[in-house]
Amino acid sequence: MADNDPRSAQELSQFAENLLQQLQENFQALTEKLTLRMKEMGERIDDLEKHVTDLMAQAGTENTNEDLMH
Repeated sequence: MADNDPRSAQELSQFAENLLQQLQENFQALTEKLTLRMKEMGERIDDLEKHVTDLMAQAGTENTNEDLMH
């Protein structure tokens, strides 16, 4: 039985290491996905601000993009 204990401990250690590696890979993939989504959201917000400014200009208002930022 003593012969099985080191092997079991080694297998458990390897299992834990593999699990942590999988968690790290999944976390990295999720981080990359969130970063991409945040970048896309930022681009959409920039486009929305531009369209609002364009609409305001077409409507004849005197607000400029600088006014919207304050």
